[in-house]
Amino acid sequence: MFDDAETRKPPQTAHQIGQDLAALSVSDLDERIEVLRREIARLEEDKRRKQASQEAARAAFKF
Repeated sequence: MFDDAETRKPPQTAHQIGQDLAALSVSDLDERIEVLRREIARLEEDKRRKQASQEAARAAFKF
């Protein structure tokens, strides 16, 4: 009566730290890993920008 493809929920695009991974397929895990890698790169880039801004401010106020 029901096809598994119809009843299966689409994978979440967001990952929650510590969530149960048992229901995820290898493909789902690969997608999550890639999403998290991109997010880590985004965080690291923002951190670099903020550090550069702080260093510039320190240099401007250095006597």
